[in-house]
Amino acid sequence: MTQTAKPFKRILMTGAAGGLGKVLRDRIKPWADVVRLSDIADMGEARPGEELVRCDLSDKAAVMALMEGVDAVLHFGGISTEAPFEAIMQANILGVANLYEAAYKHGVKRLMFASSNHAIGYYKTTDMLDANMPTRPDSMYGISKVFGEQMSRYYYDRFGIETVCIRIGSSFPQPANKRMMSTYLSYDDLTELLRCSLFAPRVGHTIVFGMSDNDSVWWDNRYAAHLGYRPKDSSAKFAHLFPDSSEFPAKDDVTTIYQGGKFLLDGPMFK
Repeated sequence: MTQTAKPFKRILMTGAAGGLGKVLRDRIKPWADVVRLSDIADMGEARPGEELVRCDLSDKAAVMALMEGVDAVLHFGGISTEAPFEAIMQANILGVANLYEAAYKHGVKRLMFASSNHAIGYYKTTDMLDANMPTRPDSMYGISKVFGEQMSRYYYDRFGIETVCIRIGSSFPQPANKRMMSTYLSYDDLTELLRCSLFAPRVGHTIVFGMSDNDSVWWDNRYAAHLGYRPKDSSAKFAHLFPDSSEFPAKDDVTTIYQGGKFLLDGPMFK
């Protein structure tokens, strides 16, 4: 019996040792003959169909070697919380610059960039946003995601490298607070959003808000309709976790007034 060829020969996923990297590790295997996984942290033993490569994204030569033979990239690498600027600069800013230059040099035509809702965290929770509205980062981390979105825009305009920037909301097993009832993105919906982003015929440079089909929404994905993403999950099934009827957003509580939540209290952070 002949095995059907998979759509990609080799997909690279950075940040494979991170929270979402661990979730996605097995989920993306049906899409490629080989999944190349990268991180600076321990990723355990290689499983069938995997290549494991330790790589510091701030090391340009290492990133150039990492990209060899790659057809598409899922970029989840870097620091995923607020941190001092010096650390953010190396992992998230220099790292994404090295990644795009390596993609260009190796002829990679499509990337998925794990951006974040913290790129627009200084909008209020009473605002409705679409992808054309100006960024308003809430942290050094958020600034790095804005940089990544702009870097990907440049490489699309200049070299035609397509990118889907996924402004991930809150992708956890369940919401931890009322804010996350609006930003919740289930693991299944995240996987489906990545699949749509990889297999849509043309994506150009697309910004999409990573959220499930939640009852309360702050984000409008009209400009990402061409991806064909249709979330199937909703935070509504977790409503019983937050039975109190207290006001939201709460008066004088920036973590509920602004979309970025507690990130507004974490920065700026300098050594």
